Amino acid sequence: MGIQKRISTVISTKGQVILPKAIRDLREWTAGTQLIVEDTPEGVLLKSAPVFAETHLEDVFGVLKHSGPALSIEAMDAAIVSEAKRRARD
Repeated sequence: MGIQKRISTVISTKGQVILPKAIRDLREWTAGTQLIVEDTPEGVLLKSAPVFAETHLEDVFGVLKHSGPALSIEAMDAAIVSEAKRRARD
């Protein structure tokens, strides 16, 4: 998946580096893409940052409160089917 030929760029006086368009297009990195910069023994590694922060179940469990009796599995399944059908019409 890499680009075979070497492409060079220059560091500006402000420390900015322009990534060549071929690389940005290959990675689908558009303006505003957040990158993680990692120093490795082989050089500098750029990786796109995750869109969402990593979460764990215990961090979000119970965040959405429900009032009333618990729904049965059948009732939840029916609600899912109903919403899927509604969205299919939209």
